Amino acid sequence: MNDAAQRNPIGAHVPVAGRGLVGTGLAYNERIGGEAVQVFVANPRGWATPAGNPAQDEAFRTACAEQGVPAYVHAPYLINFGSPNPATRTASTDSLRHSLRRGAAIGALGVVVHTGSSLTPDRRAEAMAQVRADVRPLLDELDDASPWLLLEPTAGQGASLCSRLEDLAEYLDALDRHPRVGICLDTCHAFAAGHDLAAPGGVDAALATLLTAAGPDRLRLIHANDSKDVAGARKDRHANIGDGHVGADPFRDLLAHPATAGVPFILETPDRSAAPGFGHREDVARLKALRAEAAAQGR
Repeated sequence: MNDAAQRNPIGAHVPVAGRGLVGTGLAYNERIGGEAVQVFVANPRGWATPAGNPAQDEAFRTACAEQGVPAYVHAPYLINFGSPNPATRTASTDSLRHSLRRGAAIGALGVVVHTGSSLTPDRRAEAMAQVRADVRPLLDELDDASPWLLLEPTAGQGASLCSRLEDLAEYLDALDRHPRVGICLDTCHAFAAGHDLAAPGGVDAALATLLTAAGPDRLRLIHANDSKDVAGARKDRHANIGDGHVGADPFRDLLAHPATAGVPFILETPDRSAAPGFGHREDVARLKALRAEAAAQGR
């Protein structure tokens, strides 16, 4: 792996159904030219907490280590610690604990979780108190071998608890800025929330806001997604790299920025590899080309 690849490994969220983490997931990653992977370890739209297969977990962990592929887990989408429904909060706790434990079993470096919603704006303070009450004890269960919990700000739909990057300050404060809490920056979400990455200086401005809110060394993963909608639309609709309103150039700027050194880029773009045009393989290749340009320009 060259220096640029070591600085910013590029990969995608990969499927694991069928032959599992190695047979499906890592095989898919190799097919698209990926250098990093993200997986689900449970149904992303359900509450089930499957035990997993210890032999497959170990095989995946070993293969990732041998190949130098950093792995991440995305927790289920239903998790919402800001919900007024106690049953949702209990299920969210069980689901996130499961993702963290399964992440540790497969050697994942981080577990990504959406930051949630209070459902109505008047409940924000109450919802943030719930985040502290429910998530802080889960963090106490982590040790130095555990994956980081990576907070992913949302696109701003509804009564989001954290969509603008400056909102990360309050969210991290609620968790006492725990040393194993990091940030996953989704470029489509940030763009949708009003951080215009495509504007001149837009990437620098967004990352400055993130660093001010979160502090250094908390940006641990980037979800590299273009946007089908304009900046500030508050719509979470991903597009292939260079095929949306963000455009390709901001990704080069991200790949060159000092704050992203050592941070993997994971694609969650539409996979249309079987058709002419863009797909995961093409998106990986495009990001690698932008990474090479950034390195060549010494930025």
